[in-house]
Amino acid sequence: MGYAHDYADAIMSRGRVPMEPADFVPDWSDGPRKTKHYPGTEILPLPQDDGFPDDATLARGLTGSDRGGAGFTLPALSGLLRDSYGLTGRRLGVQANTDLSALPSYPMANWSRGTASGGGLYPVAVYWAPGAGGPVLPGLHYYSARHHGMRRLLTGDVTGEIRAALGPDAPAADSYLLLGIKYWQNAFKYNSFSFHAVSMDLGALLGTWRMWARARGLEIEPALWFDEARLQRLLGVEAEAEGVFAVVPLSWAGGGTRPEPPAPAPGSVSVRHRDAERSRTVRGFDALRKMQRATAAGATDHPAPGALAPAAARPPAPDGAVCALPPAAPLTMTVRGALRARRSSFGRFAAQRPLSAAQLTAALAAAHAGASLGGDSAAAGGGPELATLYAFVNHVDGVEPGAYAYDPERGALRLVSAGPPGPFLQKNYFLSNYNLEQAGVVLVPTLRTHAVLDAVGDRGYRVVNATVGAIAQATYTAAAALGIGCGVALGFDNISYREELDLLGTDEAPLLIMLLGHERPAPADFRYEIA
Repeated sequence: MGYAHDYADAIMSRGRVPMEPADFVPDWSDGPRKTKHYPGTEILPLPQDDGFPDDATLARGLTGSDRGGAGFTLPALSGLLRDSYGLTGRRLGVQANTDLSALPSYPMANWSRGTASGGGLYPVAVYWAPGAGGPVLPGLHYYSARHHGMRRLLTGDVTGEIRAALGPDAPAADSYLLLGIKYWQNAFKYNSFSFHAVSMDLGALLGTWRMWARARGLEIEPALWFDEARLQRLLGVEAEAEGVFAVVPLSWAGGGTRPEPPAPAPGSVSVRHRDAERSRTVRGFDALRKMQRATAAGATDHPAPGALAPAAARPPAPDGAVCALPPAAPLTMTVRGALRARRSSFGRFAAQRPLSAAQLTAALAAAHAGASLGGDSAAAGGGPELATLYAFVNHVDGVEPGAYAYDPERGALRLVSAGPPGPFLQKNYFLSNYNLEQAGVVLVPTLRTHAVLDAVGDRGYRVVNATVGAIAQATYTAAAALGIGCGVALGFDNISYREELDLLGTDEAPLLIMLLGHERPAPADFRYEIA
């Protein structure tokens, strides 16, 4: 068993046994930037998107119907990046999160983005490598979200190097997006816990991209297994400071077949520009270093088709009473509209107005669909379903309060335990930014983390959390389309949830909670849109 098994156990127990360093306090005055900064590099502005059709709805983005579009254009790539990780507006609202006092200050401005991020930290770095068949000069760029432009880090076609890192069976592509995670952007706040959080951030971003592309009739197929060390050398990043978590091949509209560029000798091509760190002191954390090493060690051992079958989600127990659900409320908002409307509720739920059962059905279906959006297509998305969904129902019309397991095949809930779950939910939540009893429902995705690790090795931890992150993002966007509030949290006692859901005899791990419900009327909010 690799180190990822130990780390998974520590995550599950952290509500009762704090992870080291237990006395850690963030130095907020010396925090890093929310983006990387490459001084002395030129910015290539991205063009205006070529429009988002009315039929590019969230429902289409989740189901992936009518795929097979002609490929990406530069305006479409611009829209994908703007809608997912670009800054779209400034927001300020009276709510219950603990950082509220800092947000009116301009340096601490809360800039909205389409994709959710743990702690609002956005540690995923997006790199773009267009080849000879692309719309711009070949090279390697960093996406600067603050400028909505590309910072050129290197000139020259590096697609051969990336293709070589992906391995001999990689599909041909004339452009790539690389997703790196600079650990200090999250670790300065969450220390050893940060690897758990950032790998969910990866899934949230991949989930957004796949929803966005599918709504446009396109498809994105991320790879999570490749020669990570080779790509770290290409990007000029230190192996333990920034992991390369995903590679996304892109094909251009109208692009023909071109000779593949030869792959240079490993290490012969590398970015010379370096990220200028804002923090005066950068700390390392032993668990974080060990997880980067463990999950990078088997990076080239791509799982065989069907390797994850032993880790498939278990079906709901057949002995629970069945609660039939009505047809889902329609998700007719466009993916772009839902991403622009997405936000966290932070304690503004109001139990006086319950959710409708149709809204619950739609949210459950979206969360279930999101499970296929976050992982490697060959290893996870194209394999078995990995996640099981549970629902703690507080206030839903037509559904009695209680804990339920979601049965996606029947479109129904199976009762686990009856009775109002509010006291349990609030007792086992550690933060002060939500009153869980006021939410209409609390959804809980579980995955069999250890079974995944046994099946595909320690790198499977990234698959587990990418899947959970994509589930959270799909739920957030569905809530926005339904006009209800949503909040996602990690600060709960995981073991207590296993006990309450009668999972101690299984290997299912509750990894986050997702709160849904109507909010208090007439909120005191400020919104200024910039996109």
